Amino acid sequence: MTDESRVPVSLSLDAWLDRLSQRGGEPGGGAASGVMMAIGAALLHMVAAYTPDDERAQQSGQRSIELRVEALQAAEDDGVRSAALGAALAAESSPERDERIVATGTAGAESSATLVGIGAALAAELRVLADRGNPHLIADVAVAAEAIGAGLGGALTNLRACLALARKHLPAGAGLSGDFDRPLAEGSAARADVALLAQAVEER
Repeated sequence: MTDESRVPVSLSLDAWLDRLSQRGGEPGGGAASGVMMAIGAALLHMVAAYTPDDERAQQSGQRSIELRVEALQAAEDDGVRSAALGAALAAESSPERDERIVATGTAGAESSATLVGIGAALAAELRVLADRGNPHLIADVAVAAEAIGAGLGGALTNLRACLALARKHLPAGAGLSGDFDRPLAEGSAARADVALLAQAVEER
């Protein structure tokens, strides 16, 4: 895809959301999932910043910064792959179209798997800061949990959808390259853990 397909997350929030609301898929739901994770990561860093005397909280806050950067880059990359998949779907029916859908659908699944991995890593940091973060910011921990959980849910949904679409257009007897069972399992477990943690935090 060309540079026109890349929607930088450095746009103002209003401009980015305006692009999200338009046709085209760049950005789309996968990118939105990455942004939600980045919001959760930023909140976790804020909680760590208010917990200066706890070394583990400080380390978790630093990792959260790194994961925020990764989430935003993954969101931007996902928009490009989403646009490529949309272009493949818009082409006239042919064997070549099927090949393009398999290729771009698999690439979309890989992008979603990357986002799932980031979400799972954030789930681990969420647990650290729920246990050791400044208790006066427990509501912010809960908001971070909701944002990370939503991002994980969206990435898992997109991963399953891309895999289903690619498999639908495979030649008879063929299979997809890549192992997606692990990110599906790890992402589902992380999402369930985040949901339980969010509930526990809110009940404190």
